[in-house]
Amino acid sequence: MTPQLDLRNVTKRFGGVAAVDGVTFSIAKGEILGVIGPNGAGKTTLLNCISGVYRLDGGDIRWHGVSIAGLARLGVGRTFQIVKPFGSMTVRENVAVGALFGSDSERPPLRAAFDRADSVLELVGLRMKADLPVSALTIPDRKRLEVARAVATRPKLLLLDEVMAGLNNVEIDDALEMVRAVHETGVTVVLIEHVMRVIVGVCERVIVLDLGRTLADGQPDVVLRDERVIQAYLGERYARRLRGG
Repeated sequence: MTPQLDLRNVTKRFGGVAAVDGVTFSIAKGEILGVIGPNGAGKTTLLNCISGVYRLDGGDIRWHGVSIAGLARLGVGRTFQIVKPFGSMTVRENVAVGALFGSDSERPPLRAAFDRADSVLELVGLRMKADLPVSALTIPDRKRLEVARAVATRPKLLLLDEVMAGLNNVEIDDALEMVRAVHETGVTVVLIEHVMRVIVGVCERVIVLDLGRTLADGQPDVVLRDERVIQAYLGERYARRLRGG
């Protein structure tokens, strides 16, 4: 079966430095894939390559078997580490903007965009705060809003860049449920995270990047016990917890 997304030797350089260096992997439709690795490993750059923010310096990206390198990423939604909602708008209006500029070929009527916003806000747990100004939202709710704006574009593939960074344990649990709810609508999810219980709790597969290259690729419980991953990223302290020591 043709994968939904297929990366082949994807490379992105900045000056003489390869931030992403020959990365190859495929994503099946409906999968939840985690991407982890130390700071500077190339994780966000990789998402920027997939979403079309950056043009490739080498390799190819295929969407259902068709090359999309250098083209607009129709059907791909994206969040960013730094949340930047439209501060002069309400929560509902922010999400409606996503619906208006989504992946569909024709822009929906304004009423349909607001209806879409309402359904997405219900999905991510923000429906009761739809009419609030963005300034009234907590940090966890702003992260939910960032996800809602991406989901409103009707993506087939959703790229989440550290949406759980800075959250406490209860907030992380709530965010996990949000990711599961979005995934259950049929959206393929790729997420960057440093919180390992998120990777273990929601991801079916995990890829580890180090210095722009793929260090490991497999099931979370296997990858997180890989000595190369422990040395490059997790550290012995985490390894001892895994071993129960």
